[in-house]
Amino acid sequence: MTSNGWLQIALFALVVIAITRPFGGYMTRVFAGERTFLSPLLRPVERFVYLFCGVDETEEQPWRTYAVSMVLFGVVGFVTLYALQRLQWYLPFNPQGQAGVEQVLAFNTSVSFVTNTNWQSYVPETTMGYLVQMAGLTVHNFVSAAVGIVLAIALIRGFARHEASGIGNFWVDLTRCTLYILLPISLVVALLFVWQGVPQNLNAYVDATTLEGAKQTIAQGPVASQEVIKVLGTNGGGFFNANSAHPYENPTALTNLVQMLLLIGIAAALTNVMGRMVQDERQGWAIFAVMSILLLMGVTTAYWSEARGNPAFAAFHVDAAPNASQAGGNMEGKEVRFGITPSALFATVTTDAGGAVDAMHDSFLPLGGMVLIVNMALGEVTFGGVGSGLYGMLAFAIVTMFVAGLMVGRTPEYLGKKLEARDVKMTMLALLSYSLSILGWTALAAAVPQGLAGIANSGPHGFSEILYAFASATGNNGSSFAGLSTNTIFYNMTLVGAMLMGRFIYVIPLLAVAGSLAQKKRVAPSAGSVPTHSPQFVGLLVGVVLIMGGLSYFPAMSLGPVTEQVAMNRGIHYPAP
Repeated sequence: MTSNGWLQIALFALVVIAITRPFGGYMTRVFAGERTFLSPLLRPVERFVYLFCGVDETEEQPWRTYAVSMVLFGVVGFVTLYALQRLQWYLPFNPQGQAGVEQVLAFNTSVSFVTNTNWQSYVPETTMGYLVQMAGLTVHNFVSAAVGIVLAIALIRGFARHEASGIGNFWVDLTRCTLYILLPISLVVALLFVWQGVPQNLNAYVDATTLEGAKQTIAQGPVASQEVIKVLGTNGGGFFNANSAHPYENPTALTNLVQMLLLIGIAAALTNVMGRMVQDERQGWAIFAVMSILLLMGVTTAYWSEARGNPAFAAFHVDAAPNASQAGGNMEGKEVRFGITPSALFATVTTDAGGAVDAMHDSFLPLGGMVLIVNMALGEVTFGGVGSGLYGMLAFAIVTMFVAGLMVGRTPEYLGKKLEARDVKMTMLALLSYSLSILGWTALAAAVPQGLAGIANSGPHGFSEILYAFASATGNNGSSFAGLSTNTIFYNMTLVGAMLMGRFIYVIPLLAVAGSLAQKKRVAPSAGSVPTHSPQFVGLLVGVVLIMGGLSYFPAMSLGPVTEQVAMNRGIHYPAP
């Protein structure tokens, strides 16, 4: 750990804080239908979309209609993406002549991109043609991200409105989010990426001859346009198998910093959107503070673990100290152009928010790997995926106020709304379904030969690979411990189950809570009310998130990363040969 490393982390944190409020103000105006600086250009396009699709932008939807619209949109998206993959051989813009994707893999990939998971059980550059990459994967990178954002907005409206029957219009929210937020940023940053060296073309792959005389095929294509929405929408599905560790996806230190900011920017700004919509920005900053504390805890642990090097190498007198000629620490699986600090920071941010990787998570030391698993297992509420992080944190806030209400013997309330038994039950249903998905699918995979056949390493690390996979799928994250071979019928189908549970079974109960809250009257705070913008609330919410996560996942953690770290400290190196 060096002063330069901490300076990089501090710079990243300052930029995130600086952009949160202005970006949050812009997003608030977008979802309120107010005029923005892009309105003269995009408002006619927005009107045309409503006219073409037959949408009445003034119509409000109750929570059930909002949920049905979301599910139907997902079904249509799944069918179209599945068809594109299966028919790929007959489609244009396929210079490498990629064949149609195998049916089980196509099924997994379609669900993955529709749910904003973007898990990839395949090698993209040898599996997908350009049309499928653009019209299939990139389009879903936009719309699946927009769905997550608008679901968070719908839950915020539940707290912000009173005696209302509707929580917004799904189709209007989806259109505005895509047109005014995701597309403009993507256009600008894609040009920055091209400037930095990211390819953007429709050319065939290039055959090159190496210095040793061997033939190498260099993949290229419309990379920049997919790369920006990959990280902005916390999608994670890369154009190349190596993802953001590939120099064509992430060539420089500048693109690495920009990608981290894109991963977390919308999620951070949504906390400010929440504060503005409930007419008390302090509420948003309180949620921001909770997320920041959890992020700092994760970054510190991962950075410390990776910077100290591999303890199993101590007996061999390996010099792991940073100096002028080496980055030091555990450089296995990391890009030398980034080093330990950006890699640890990127890994923590991406498991808090998205699924892109600039280092191989399977090569992290046990405690660093545990941070990455815990980030996802807690529900990715530390800023989290676009939208999903905020509505997940608000679920924990509801539980926190329920606990606080029990302590003082009062009916719990949050943001001026009484939290009744049905609200708490639906919230707990969402949170418990998340734990059930991760632990249930992990237990199945660890107990059957089809699951055990996929692990590349014996001992606790092999278990960690399985646990990571289902935490990532349930959290709609998409990153992986790449030692696990998942392109099998067993893993393709079980991961689909985890992705669907993490997206739909998790969010539909929360939409029910939003509908219930929107119908309630606003209550004035009293002497017994817990101020939800205070340090006391911030500390209580952090505790609830960690305790609920600890109680749910500690048995699994003790079998995986914790056991592996103990063994490593005793000189036993996992993965065992």
